[in-house]
Amino acid sequence: MWTIEAIFIGQLGAAAFAGVGMAIQIIILFMTVLLTFVVGSSLIITRYLGADNRWEANHILAQALMIGIAMAFGLALFWYFGATQIFKLIQEEQNTGAEQAGVTYLKTVAMFAPFIITNFIAIGIVRGAGDTKYSMMINVGINMLNLLLSPVLIFGLLGLPRLEVRGAALAVGISHSLGFLATAWLLRSRKSVLFLSLRELTTPNAATFKRLFRAGLPTTIEQLVWAFGQVIISSYAALIGVTVLAAHQAFMRIQAVLSMFYMGFGMGAMTLMGKNLGADRRKLAEMTAKITGRVAFVFVMSVVTILFIFSGSIMSIFTNDAKVIELGSFVLRIFALVQIPKAVNGVLMGNLRGAGDMTWLMWLSVLSVIVLEIGLNWIVVFVFNFSLVGLWTVQLCDESLRLGLNYWRFRGGKWKFLHI
Repeated sequence: MWTIEAIFIGQLGAAAFAGVGMAIQIIILFMTVLLTFVVGSSLIITRYLGADNRWEANHILAQALMIGIAMAFGLALFWYFGATQIFKLIQEEQNTGAEQAGVTYLKTVAMFAPFIITNFIAIGIVRGAGDTKYSMMINVGINMLNLLLSPVLIFGLLGLPRLEVRGAALAVGISHSLGFLATAWLLRSRKSVLFLSLRELTTPNAATFKRLFRAGLPTTIEQLVWAFGQVIISSYAALIGVTVLAAHQAFMRIQAVLSMFYMGFGMGAMTLMGKNLGADRRKLAEMTAKITGRVAFVFVMSVVTILFIFSGSIMSIFTNDAKVIELGSFVLRIFALVQIPKAVNGVLMGNLRGAGDMTWLMWLSVLSVIVLEIGLNWIVVFVFNFSLVGLWTVQLCDESLRLGLNYWRFRGGKWKFLHI
């Protein structure tokens, strides 16, 4: 949906397109903090479900949501009152149009943030527990409503005022708020494998909080560092110029769609790994992990083929700016190659995460972001002047190196005997 929204906003100009893209990356960066509760609870819940202990699984769900709701209100206030200052840190004065668009988008989304963020945590836990049919139905509903509202509010259709960037943010807020209500109903209806107890939701348990932090914090740090690295890379693109930033944001929107597929494979791998290890079925866990990786590889090779053949047509979907299309069409082929290690590595990471090997993944992410995504990108872009080509070539090296190291870690087999 963010990609379709980006196509609509691209019709407003390169500055609006670039600014909203930056705002979305900022939202992702801050919401990554909440992965502590999504991933931590999911890892523990899958082990309990594998051992057929639903009472403990429901207890973990409620405790995770309790903390998540409190943090949702905190982030909402921070986004609304700090939006201008956040953008001043990452934008140059020459891109004031992009900055204004980004601030407007972020402040508008902030008004709905308690519902958006709480639903992000809740539906993430439902998905992690293996109830992917219900999480799919709710998210499809959210995105279909968003799809209907976006053009109406952005362009002022059906007699409504033309709200442009603000309209896009309102469409996101309204649709996700209604999705929150659907998720709340699901968790109270006993249709899911999980049930939300209001008593558990209002009764803090310090021991459980500590366990959630211990299980999920490494993944949160890993994802937070990765998201921070993506923001830094976008700031590098912004320093080069608005044309490069707009092309880079088009790649990020394509990446967002593809990453949903990779996340699906990775989440499936994590859930099955956790349940199999919870039931003490290590051989089945290893076999399932290998099969998931093969499926992801076949999928990503078809994606790469499409990106190579239709590179020019794909860029023209996002913008009518000739310079952005020309630059993006050339770099898109490097972007396509990045997808091969990224997809397979997503499955490997899901398997290792489901087994509880989060500390390894955390440190690998920290090192790769500092050394490659921040350090090497700076040298490639600002010393050797390789511009956007350099940014995505480094990304290819980064994903390939992490794939090799994670495969070596998986083959070592230590993950079979870890405890959460």
